[in-house]
Amino acid sequence: MTLSLPLDAAPRERPSTVSEVVDSARVVVEHAFPPLWVEGEVSNFKAYPSGHWYFTLKDPAAQLRCVMWRSDARRVPATPAEGLKVYARGELTVGKRGELQLVVRQLLATTEGGFYAIALERTRAALEKDGLLAPERKRPLPRFPAVIGVVTSPEGAVWHDIVAVIGRRWPAVELVLIGARVQGDGAAEDLCRAMALADRLPTLDVLIVGRGGGSLEDLWAFNDERVARAVAASRVPTIAAVGHETDVTLTELVADVRAATPSAAAETAVPDRADIARRLAALGGGLGAAVSRRLDLADERVRHAATRLGGAVDRRLAATRERLRRHAARMTSSCGARLASRQSDLARLGASLDALSPLKVLDRGYAVARGEGGRVLRRVGDFPPGRAFRLRVTDGDVPARAEPRT
Repeated sequence: MTLSLPLDAAPRERPSTVSEVVDSARVVVEHAFPPLWVEGEVSNFKAYPSGHWYFTLKDPAAQLRCVMWRSDARRVPATPAEGLKVYARGELTVGKRGELQLVVRQLLATTEGGFYAIALERTRAALEKDGLLAPERKRPLPRFPAVIGVVTSPEGAVWHDIVAVIGRRWPAVELVLIGARVQGDGAAEDLCRAMALADRLPTLDVLIVGRGGGSLEDLWAFNDERVARAVAASRVPTIAAVGHETDVTLTELVADVRAATPSAAAETAVPDRADIARRLAALGGGLGAAVSRRLDLADERVRHAATRLGGAVDRRLAATRERLRRHAARMTSSCGARLASRQSDLARLGASLDALSPLKVLDRGYAVARGEGGRVLRRVGDFPPGRAFRLRVTDGDVPARAEPRT
């Protein structure tokens, strides 16, 4: 069965297409409403890989679909959580589905501190969970660094301030500038790149990371979790000085040392040569006085030792002389006794020899005949007739001649 309309039921004007109606509505809405702020609660939030955000703003009575393009979304420090109350500024339009839609250009949380406070707290909690805020992981700075790296903007005043302060306090140190953007789009990535480059420099002793003062938005790169973790992972001790004294960023909390300003960071990194000179002079004076006192004490000890040594030597010499005297006396006494004994022995031997002397025999009336050369003539055969010889008697020699025997 086919149902057909009568010809008079057809529209008398050309009907609009859906696209034409939606486009017309879009033109009307966009011209009727200038950019405006809308307050509501975030729901159905979705972040797509493209970087665009889609969500709904609602209140107890109505809801409004929203889109935030990547170029605008990247400026928001943190993604909004479900149920977060926000202020959204943007332009009303009509989407392709014919639904009223708000194209959000700015998004602010209604809580104190806004999205910055939310992002800061989230990042802080993550860093604290990993122990990066613990005081015990802080490293001491070297007392006399030879090479100091500085991560900052080459165009900013920070670099020149650090150069001036270190040149005045400790000019012997070598400074290495590792340039990076410190605010705006891409600053966090640039700071991470600079930190990675610093870690590849083997001669660095200390690394200063810093920038001058500014608004919270200007300093926000130093609250980026990636930057904070890069500073915490630095191979060498780090000094962070970001903004003014009252500004405190997460990078400063994870650094080994926080300085109130970049100039203060430079003063912290190196000693003051004038102060070192004063200390050396004081130490030199104290050392000279200590050496003088030590020499005086040593001289006094030497004098006392010499006195004691002289007395000891004198006593030792006196004792030695006394021992030698007693020994000499004993030796003299012993030698005298031995000499008397030997003299007595010699006297006895002399008497014995004297008794045995041929002269004593001669004294008793005997005589000794001697031939030529003094040879003693003992036998009859030694006296051939006519032989001359000498006869030894007690008081001399008597010439004699042998007569023939009858």
